[in-house]
Amino acid sequence: MSEPALPYRLIATDLDGTLLRDDHTVSERTRAALAAATAAGAAHIVVTGRTVPVARRILDDLDYRGLAVCAQGAQVYHAGEHRLLTSVTLDRQLGALALEKIESEVGPLFLAVARDGLDGKVLFGPGYRVHPAERAARPLDDRAGLWSAPVSKLYIQHARLGDDELAEAARVAAGGLVGVTLAGAGLVELLPLGLTKATGLSLAARRLGMTAADTIAFGDMPNDIAMLQWAAHGVAMAGAHPALKAVADEVTASNGEDGIALVLERLLSPGP
Repeated sequence: MSEPALPYRLIATDLDGTLLRDDHTVSERTRAALAAATAAGAAHIVVTGRTVPVARRILDDLDYRGLAVCAQGAQVYHAGEHRLLTSVTLDRQLGALALEKIESEVGPLFLAVARDGLDGKVLFGPGYRVHPAERAARPLDDRAGLWSAPVSKLYIQHARLGDDELAEAARVAAGGLVGVTLAGAGLVELLPLGLTKATGLSLAARRLGMTAADTIAFGDMPNDIAMLQWAAHGVAMAGAHPALKAVADEVTASNGEDGIALVLERLLSPGP
């Protein structure tokens, strides 16, 4: 294979707020830029907080056939083969203890859980505000049902605290037991300790024979921080959370204004 015309062999993109426009489509300009990059020898990999069952619909609609890192790095999924390659689950005893410690500090939480596996469901308890991406989520009346099957991650919400406040309170109360990340509005998540998108991306990159030095990464939320820091070059979208912009190497246009395409087109253009 000839050397790619751009300085990165791996292009890692978040989905929501990054690759996808607000209507959950990818613009023709961004599709063309990614196609040009792959024609030049690079590989594109989706890295999303969505679990495989939730991401699969989007990936199939996009006719995406490559590897995808899902569930904040917990799952590496082969989209073309509809096959789960690796999966990491949250220890349920630690998860229950983490919830106990967080609630002892902030009061009752509204909860949801993402089950592990290709067909793992998202179940939500009373009071939990379901994110539009989780439209197939099912109600759960008994909290004990959270732990009745292996878990990819937990979602927590609070009646009074905002997302950033809740995430920080959860880290202070239970950061030694679980990972805590903010993936979007109303999406504070509890993960296996030490797990990040960078964890899953590094595994997927290794399968492709690539490393962090080969990678440019695009994202918009705090759950993308580790990925952008891991990559050789990290790009935040214009509408990104301030915490992500603070660690990015550059800020591009928004997901609705072809921010990914603008960067790739620049990198693919011959120098003066």
